[in-house]
Amino acid sequence: MRGAWTSGRWRALAIGALLVLLAACSAPAPPGGASAGTGQVLVTASSAEGDRLAGRPPLRFGPRLPPEDSALVTVDDAARYQRIAGFGASFLEAGLVTLNTLPGRSAQDAVLRSLFDARAGAGFSVMKTPIAATDFMSASPRWYTYDDTPQDTALEHFSIARDLGPDGLVTYIRRARAAGGSFLLQAPMDYPPDWMLKDAVSDQDVDPRHYQALADYYVRYLQAYERAGIHVDYLSPFNEPGGYTKIGWAEIRDLIRDHLGPTFQRDRVTTRIQLGEQGDRTSAARCYPVVLDDPGARAFVASMAYHGYDWKGWDDIAALHERHPDIPMWMTELCCAFDQAAGQRFDSGPFWAGQVISDLEAGASAWIYWNAILDETGGPWLSSPVHNDAAVNPQNSVVVIDRAKHTVTYTGLYWFLAHFSKFVRPGATRVGSTRPAASAWLREIAFQNADGWLVTQLVNSGPDPGRVQLDWRGRSLRLTLPAVSITTLRWRP
Repeated sequence: MRGAWTSGRWRALAIGALLVLLAACSAPAPPGGASAGTGQVLVTASSAEGDRLAGRPPLRFGPRLPPEDSALVTVDDAARYQRIAGFGASFLEAGLVTLNTLPGRSAQDAVLRSLFDARAGAGFSVMKTPIAATDFMSASPRWYTYDDTPQDTALEHFSIARDLGPDGLVTYIRRARAAGGSFLLQAPMDYPPDWMLKDAVSDQDVDPRHYQALADYYVRYLQAYERAGIHVDYLSPFNEPGGYTKIGWAEIRDLIRDHLGPTFQRDRVTTRIQLGEQGDRTSAARCYPVVLDDPGARAFVASMAYHGYDWKGWDDIAALHERHPDIPMWMTELCCAFDQAAGQRFDSGPFWAGQVISDLEAGASAWIYWNAILDETGGPWLSSPVHNDAAVNPQNSVVVIDRAKHTVTYTGLYWFLAHFSKFVRPGATRVGSTRPAASAWLREIAFQNADGWLVTQLVNSGPDPGRVQLDWRGRSLRLTLPAVSITTLRWRP
């Protein structure tokens, strides 16, 4: 359920300065030369005032204070919740097509470092890579799968050749890794080959006669990517089933239990099966138990993924997590909350931070946006109405590149998401935190990284600066959050 719109402009000449700025605030090494054991609380902020991942003077905890005129935030690192896998966006051909329009490989690689390098950029640590065509697999206007030869049940014509091309996903992923990227990959699929469907137009459900061929198709994809040097960590059989492939959840249960899981076992596939990806939180909470309540199917499910296109439903997804606390939960797609002009502005950032925090509070271990890079039109997109991909489909992205002017815009989403991905690293644990219910302008969330550093994110969505008191283990510190900002505090216990 991907909507429309995207963002705007920044000078390509600023890319080098941006990377210097980001490198100065790398995690966990603190800005300003402070080190563990000094007792300092390190402060990094991005704000409407112009700061972007900027180090501020360090603070220190002192004796506990009365809150007075400050909003009281309390961090309780004894209360421990889910383990964090990471934060990121999606690899799609549209992104690499657009990136390749920047003149010079160095300018292109600088954009990739800003997304993927944990020291010189945002350090995205989980990414989506779709299986064959979807709406932004647009290096060519032709819809495709990896085997479009009718009735090729032996998959003799299976090929990922397109993904190996200059605008292909394998090329994109390799370049991201070369630019410093270290990330998990999850892969969903909009549609299998049309010949696997009951009817490619009138009944787009998978024909049960082809369940085994489909299981083999997934394995061929994973094996081909392994040969290309790319391990896919999670395979999610269907993207928004019912919206794209018209398959029901009872059928997905049978496919996983009787075909996909056993085929992974037979072929010793190490990729894990991820249940998903329903288009909204509420319907995911309603549908996933159809699979998870079946012990045979449940045995093959390593995690579950959902999308956030209801823009609500956190209580529902939290209840699903409480029902299955042993299954990690990922939010794996969201986009298109703004028009093109608003989407590029910094002040769109607090909205996205609120989505991230709400999903994490509901139990999500990972948060993945849709398009990482698009052009100034919100494209290019792939149109295939029979496959539910619209003829006109502009969308928001994390980074926007103007293909004619060769300018680069890092959107509000980029800066706010970067605070999470850069400073909350894979393996972190969410810890307890509270704030006053009346402080509608303030959101907070806290973590402890695997190296011991505590991290608290404070988001001020209001038009005015806000006073905050942070209490931790009976001690206090005070700070002022700039208007429309995100501030990261980091310290060692």
